[in-house]
Amino acid sequence: MSMDVDVIKEGINSLIRGGYYKNREKLLDDAFRTMLEVRPALKTEMAIELYKGEKISLSRAAEIAGMSTEGFKNILEQREIKRIVKAPSEDKLKKGVELIIG
Repeated sequence: MSMDVDVIKEGINSLIRGGYYKNREKLLDDAFRTMLEVRPALKTEMAIELYKGEKISLSRAAEIAGMSTEGFKNILEQREIKRIVKAPSEDKLKKGVELIIG
């Protein structure tokens, strides 16, 4: 069931004009959330893509996907996606060493 782009645009505008949504952003937010409820597997796919693009951390990606960090790590491993591990900054390392050594 495909809808013409013009019909979709007019439908969006009519829902806003009718007061069902305050603005386009609110409507799209609701539509996006509904899509993720209807197709929950997309949460995992979205989390993976955001993680691969270094937009979010591993723990945040797991949270979005609705699974444990270990579960998300397993998904990455199954798909042969390399985990992103960032080393602490030099300044942070020096402070850590100073804290330990004194």
